Amino acid sequence: MHLDLESTAGRLEALIDLPAGMPRAAAILASSHPDEVGSMRSRVLREAARALTRIGVAVVRFNYRGVGLSAGAFTGGPAETEDVRAVLDRLNERYPTLPLWALGYSFGAWVAMTTGAHDRRVEALVGIAPPVERYDFSALLDCATPKFLIQAERDDQAPLKATQRFHARLPEPRELVVIEGADHAFDGKASEVGEAIEDLLGDDRDRLF
Repeated sequence: MHLDLESTAGRLEALIDLPAGMPRAAAILASSHPDEVGSMRSRVLREAARALTRIGVAVVRFNYRGVGLSAGAFTGGPAETEDVRAVLDRLNERYPTLPLWALGYSFGAWVAMTTGAHDRRVEALVGIAPPVERYDFSALLDCATPKFLIQAERDDQAPLKATQRFHARLPEPRELVVIEGADHAFDGKASEVGEAIEDLLGDDRDRLF
């Protein structure tokens, strides 16, 4: 279902996926870089959104400014954090009593996690294939919010060893899941991203929040 959103550059193209019953949380889902054919309709984001709705979460996927039908021009980082904040604000307005979660894939992992790390409303951070050597994820190093990383074993853009080293530096609570045989695009493995999200954030994990 389409959702009307406004950021500092104007309208953001967005979709909201709803669970079957009353949601237990509300989440944003930020896409990869548009140069990586990143959009809210990518296979990885679709599988992640389906997983979130299966565990009772309302989730908003959106296109950054300048991507798809979103107004403005893509900046490569600085202004896209404003887009993330706009989505968080809209979710908080729609679901004022629910915890907010911030998830993202690749470039989106950086934007969502580092923005969410400074927002007290956000109670969980999830990075899918986080490119920790390409972007500054240092905001997570003193962040007490639960942090979850989903990593592709054969990722040539966000190498597994780099993610493992970064994960080891993160304060608790934290968790790392490695999807065997997957590349950065999770080609043929996107459904396993969804399964990992269900395992990490399912109802029985409420003790983490």
